[in-house]
Amino acid sequence: MTELTLREPLKADFATRNPVLARLRKPSVFLAGGFLLILLLTALFGDLIAPYNYATQNLQNQLAGPSPEHWLGTDHLGRDVLSRLMYATKLTLLAPVLSVGIALLFALPTGLFAGFRRGWFDEVTSRVAEVFLALPGLVFALVIVAILGRGLFNAMLALGIAFAPGLFRIVRAATLGVVGETFIDSARSIGSSTIRTVFVHVVPNIMAPLVVQVTILMGIAIIAESALSFIGVGAQPPAASLGTMLRDAYDFQFRAPLAVLPPGIVLVLTVLCFNTLGDRFRDALLGEQR
Repeated sequence: MTELTLREPLKADFATRNPVLARLRKPSVFLAGGFLLILLLTALFGDLIAPYNYATQNLQNQLAGPSPEHWLGTDHLGRDVLSRLMYATKLTLLAPVLSVGIALLFALPTGLFAGFRRGWFDEVTSRVAEVFLALPGLVFALVIVAILGRGLFNAMLALGIAFAPGLFRIVRAATLGVVGETFIDSARSIGSSTIRTVFVHVVPNIMAPLVVQVTILMGIAIIAESALSFIGVGAQPPAASLGTMLRDAYDFQFRAPLAVLPPGIVLVLTVLCFNTLGDRFRDALLGEQR
């Protein structure tokens, strides 16, 4: 009884001091975060723990099923599927970091300036964003890749440019909501510069919607990268990505119908984990606002 009475105030105190973190203490958050942590560790140390080199071919052992030597079988060139899957986690995590990072590089400063200063800059950037938002994102990315050439970085640059208009609108709207608060007027009245006001008072108060949107965009970026690699304009051979592995499995689906499962399951679980974290962050932050 004494142990219970000692633990309950501690839980209540934690929930009082950290309400957002308390709302994130859910099994789904731990499961999603744990899976993404496993992916991160695999991406960092995959070269050390992979049983084979991801590009090593064995044409005498094509499309082999699971075995003690090859736990997930081999592909059409005799390459170990498990080793290629471990290597593909690097691109799986690198792709959203690149694309969302590029989108933030474009959207964050322009959205902050447009929302804080308004005027002609706000009008021009808002109209430009609306024009780009009217274009289909994946088609727009394909046009950019066609101009810049194939490759993972070019594909992620195209996705980043496609993501930027929507992210700009979110940053601008959040900034407009913060600029009208009294603490911004107080900061201006004591002589704070525009840069200090923006980075000390505005940026911390727009992080909540920004973090949620970034988390959701990470999952979308993984799907988009896989789609671009599937059609041959993303990661190029011999590099392994989930999109290229799905393409290889599709080409030989009648000879190895189960080859699509390993990259497909990893793709679905990764996107599901990012979306789960985004939903839970949104619910926790909305609860805090209420």
